[in-house]
Amino acid sequence: MPTFRTSQPASAGDPRRPHVILVGLPGSGKTTIGTAVAAKLGRTFLDLDQEIERREGCSVSAIFGEKGEPYFRNLERTVTEELALFGNMILAPGGGWIVQPGVVALLRPPARLIYLKVRPEAALARLGADHVSRPLLARPDPGGELRRLLEARAEAYSSADFSVNTELYGIERVIEKVSTIVTSIGAA
Repeated sequence: MPTFRTSQPASAGDPRRPHVILVGLPGSGKTTIGTAVAAKLGRTFLDLDQEIERREGCSVSAIFGEKGEPYFRNLERTVTEELALFGNMILAPGGGWIVQPGVVALLRPPARLIYLKVRPEAALARLGADHVSRPLLARPDPGGELRRLLEARAEAYSSADFSVNTELYGIERVIEKVSTIVTSIGAA
């Protein structure tokens, strides 16, 4: 049975209760919101990128640079397959996780997806200088790259069960809205 040492062990990974997966662009708030919602609801939170970094002993940027994106996407798939054995977690996969063929179907159903919507310009502002640590954004025009990513992923993001526009509310209100959604679907 796999263990997820980077998760916060607030609750057991009860397979009878569905995961809630936060999806969206880099900078949409998946980790920040997910951590807060999990703490508020007594759930376990797992950031897939952090888990992969722990297992590989290096950053996502280093994995991309040394072994390539296909290798990284395979790691994401492996962690996702392991998560299918569990439940009851708030998950924050990387922004590109949702567009990998078949990866969402490994958890959904019963897992539910919440799209944290943000404009590329706002996402870039939130990331600040941290955008250079994101392999797909460490380019001359990170804003243009975010726009391209949003366009490429828009259909996948629109397939989420719920959507919360993270620009319309302050962080506490977004946490409250996501917590309410999680509770309403019986996943809290």
